[in-house]
Amino acid sequence: MKKNIALVTGGFSGEAVISYKSAVTIGTHLDRDLFTVYKIDINPEGWFYEHTDGHKIAVDKNDFTLVVDGQKISFDAVFIGMHGTPGEDGKLQGYFDMLGIPYTGCDAATSAITFNKRYGTAIAGMSGIAVAKSVVLIKDKFTSPDEVVNSLRFPVFIKPNNGGSSIGMSKVNQATEELGYAIEKAFREDAQVLVEEMIEGREFTAGVFRSKGEIIVLPLTEVKAHADMDFFDFEAKYQGKSTETTPAVVDELIAEKIRETARKVYTVFNCRGVVRIDFIYNEEEKRPYMLEVNTIPGQSDASIVPQQVQAMGWNLKDFYTRLLSECFV
Repeated sequence: MKKNIALVTGGFSGEAVISYKSAVTIGTHLDRDLFTVYKIDINPEGWFYEHTDGHKIAVDKNDFTLVVDGQKISFDAVFIGMHGTPGEDGKLQGYFDMLGIPYTGCDAATSAITFNKRYGTAIAGMSGIAVAKSVVLIKDKFTSPDEVVNSLRFPVFIKPNNGGSSIGMSKVNQATEELGYAIEKAFREDAQVLVEEMIEGREFTAGVFRSKGEIIVLPLTEVKAHADMDFFDFEAKYQGKSTETTPAVVDELIAEKIRETARKVYTVFNCRGVVRIDFIYNEEEKRPYMLEVNTIPGQSDASIVPQQVQAMGWNLKDFYTRLLSECFV
């Protein structure tokens, strides 16, 4: 008998536009022989399922059910395809936990911790994983960029502490008025801003997931922003201003160090489902620095994890089936 799957997308942040793109890919490749799929759009106007005839049906938030053509639909599992809040920061995960509905991806605690970049790097650093030195600024308590200037070595990256897709992110090469502008830009996206030292090196990203008890690292991707881009920002990610090489052309000793660290990160944060972990490999120190953990990595046609799945020799239909099968273990 087919299982009812809610494919949840949308969200309350600027990342919603990426969520909708991810949902298209996921919805296209979910196995309809195994699953009956209902796409649920959660946005500031409400929680809705769009019927095949075009009209919207509100979700009953008391038990996360729908009434479609007079029949009450409950869900066996949820495939979370939402970036940003409330799908990537633990809020939805906590809601589904209370209802006893299984879902793809990390639990509420892991999602909340990794979504807060400062907390994520702090835990990684305490676990022996190399991370960049950083300072967090709180909007109501922030007075002057001096606390950044006095604490960190330039260049630095300034980014919203809670968020993704490089929205609101800047690179500042020296302590000029540009620093204040970059901080203001990040504060427009979040009440907390992370400022961290730049680590020199090559940027790699690894998709990682668990299947039948085994932690599997997908083929690595090396990311390079185009020469006219100073770093891997939103434009580089989603508007063709970067080069992504999958699988990465890299010495196997370096690749294995990154894979080993990726498996350690996955274990330390008690991850579930597929995550994407970003690294800078510092050649001088001969070790990878963890940048961040993305617990709901993009699944659009332009996204890295689908590229890595294909480089592994798999197809997305089987991959998504594997992710959902972990919900029923």
